[in-house]
Amino acid sequence: MYSLKEKLGDPGQFAIGLELVSTRGTMQDLKSRVLRDFSGDVVSIDDIDWVSITDNAGGNPMLNPIGLGKPLLYSGKDVIIHLSCKDLNRNGLEREAWLLASEGFHNILTLSGDYPIDGYQGKARPVFDIDSVGLLKMLSDMNQGLSITGPGGRNRRSLRATDFFPGAVATNFKLHENEVMPQYFKLAKKIECGARFIISQIGYDSQKSHELLHYMKQNGMADTPLVGNVYLLNARIAKVFHSMKIPGVVVSDELLEVCEKQAQSEDRGRRFFVELAAKQMAVFRGMGYRAVYLGGIHKTDTLREVLDTYKTYGDNDWVEFAREIRYSRPGEFYYFARDEANGLIQPEQVNPHYLESLQNRTKTRNVNFAYKMGKLTHDILFTPGKGLFRLGKRFYGSCKNIMQGPALLRKFEHGCKVMMFDCRDCGDCSLPDITFLCPESQCAKNQRNGPCGGTRDGLCEVTDEKECIWARAYDRLKYEGREQQMLDHAPVIQDTGLIGTSSWANTYLGRGHSSRHRGARQSKEEDVTL
Repeated sequence: MYSLKEKLGDPGQFAIGLELVSTRGTMQDLKSRVLRDFSGDVVSIDDIDWVSITDNAGGNPMLNPIGLGKPLLYSGKDVIIHLSCKDLNRNGLEREAWLLASEGFHNILTLSGDYPIDGYQGKARPVFDIDSVGLLKMLSDMNQGLSITGPGGRNRRSLRATDFFPGAVATNFKLHENEVMPQYFKLAKKIECGARFIISQIGYDSQKSHELLHYMKQNGMADTPLVGNVYLLNARIAKVFHSMKIPGVVVSDELLEVCEKQAQSEDRGRRFFVELAAKQMAVFRGMGYRAVYLGGIHKTDTLREVLDTYKTYGDNDWVEFAREIRYSRPGEFYYFARDEANGLIQPEQVNPHYLESLQNRTKTRNVNFAYKMGKLTHDILFTPGKGLFRLGKRFYGSCKNIMQGPALLRKFEHGCKVMMFDCRDCGDCSLPDITFLCPESQCAKNQRNGPCGGTRDGLCEVTDEKECIWARAYDRLKYEGREQQMLDHAPVIQDTGLIGTSSWANTYLGRGHSSRHRGARQSKEEDVTL
């Protein structure tokens, strides 16, 4: 019997997964019992290769996915457990990972997570101690045998290696170039940090789905299995998706109009929506995706209807279906040129308008004085091997308080950074990583390894009046011809033990993530030399 890892790794296989959304309450509650009965039925459906169980989906408190996953796992069904960073810090995530490994759950979908929207007596405070990239790095290290040290750095030892098969989510269903391209860069970083499979975000544009597949093929990611996301729509859900209340999920005006029209039919659009889901399955298979991931299905007869409809299609029907399912938005950015013959993309031809923009780089409002000053100051004072870095290192190293430096200089540092960057004194500064935009004060999720997937037309999913800092960073880097280097600094795992200390002192004296990153890079260079 093939495992999920083997099925996704076999180009001759086309696997089908099903998402189950856990409920709030115990397994004895009515909703949980209904869900448990449904999951029990799924066990007997051979066409379903695995079941994926969510982790506090949509930012709501829910039953731990292990509670629902155990009966499925013990029945012989492969299970993917979602693990998100919104509710647990790195210690909590590591603890959860050890529990999953101990219980036999090895397939994990890593997520930064949706911002909490509900909780006991009000909205919960989010965590976001690390993000999906950081979590992937942690799981990868655990697979190698996590190295730990005792107090004072003594008694270093390695723990037993785990056997996680971690995956991640990618979304290119975005409107603007400065949203889409950072998502592609982060996708590459997720794979570099250990993602073994990728599930696409929910979307209803075959051209974008085709583009994601070929972007991966042309950028060294072809060996990573790609799973297409198919969500069974109805008119009510389409309206919710259209309002962008679910971060990262888009239903265009055109598709909403179609859904509402279908809802007026005798069967309230049931047949249309089932066929739309089945057609998407056929499209993903025809394009060359390794699997599909079904969501929005809560009843056994509905699941069977979708699967049975999918089986009626011929091998080449997907081409016509792809022409039908192309619900994009006006002005939407595409990396590849469109193939007018089939409505998909031309893999050999990058979008000429995008190529033209690379030749004629336009200065935007995001390339401002604060950025230029921050960059100039950093180049002169804080870049190893340049300017005054060696002098600063000697100066701070000789201070009585090596964590803060001289009191007057510390006040000057704090005042300048607050005024120019709205600094929050984290001590482990990421300003130079994100073109001198502070993730502590300007990103609701403190994302240091690229953007989350929840932006709404370039705006932050939480504070929707602010432009995403990674979109702004992309504009700055593209103007300078350095956008491909956007995530060279990642993965960043912030050292929160430095909060309230001088980031200048920490930079000079080798504390924080930037120093660890330099050390890791130097080690790799030495290994190559040897």
